[in-house]
Amino acid sequence: MAATSTPSVNSLLDKLSLDYPNLIFRHGKKFLFRPPKTIFIGPPCPNHALLTLHELAHGLLQHKNYNLDIQRLKIESSTWQKTQELCKKYNIDWDEDFAQDHLDTYRDWLHKKSLCPTCQLTRYQDKTGTYHCPACQS
Repeated sequence: MAATSTPSVNSLLDKLSLDYPNLIFRHGKKFLFRPPKTIFIGPPCPNHALLTLHELAHGLLQHKNYNLDIQRLKIESSTWQKTQELCKKYNIDWDEDFAQDHLDTYRDWLHKKSLCPTCQLTRYQDKTGTYHCPACQS
């Protein structure tokens, strides 16, 4: 990892506000992108800049919602890829382990949600969002 300085919360927000005037940056209780253009910045923490860029990435990729649960994982994956690009642009340390840990929460969520409650086989989700078990036919 390259040695870079972590910008202060306010200096990073100042840069982002200038670079992305079409987006609204607000302080909030947690890091969150609220479509179509509001990014909430959570309280200071060790990975504050990385989480801020992650929410910016959601905004730049114009993420709104998802229909299938697997789409949520794809959205998060593409967002972390965009975050890595933004880290280079703003000279912020990229932490692959941190990103993968966050992606793991979505992978774990998807795995648990897709398990059949009857037989524990992995179910599939149809285009309406309903899960079906190939073994139980339910």
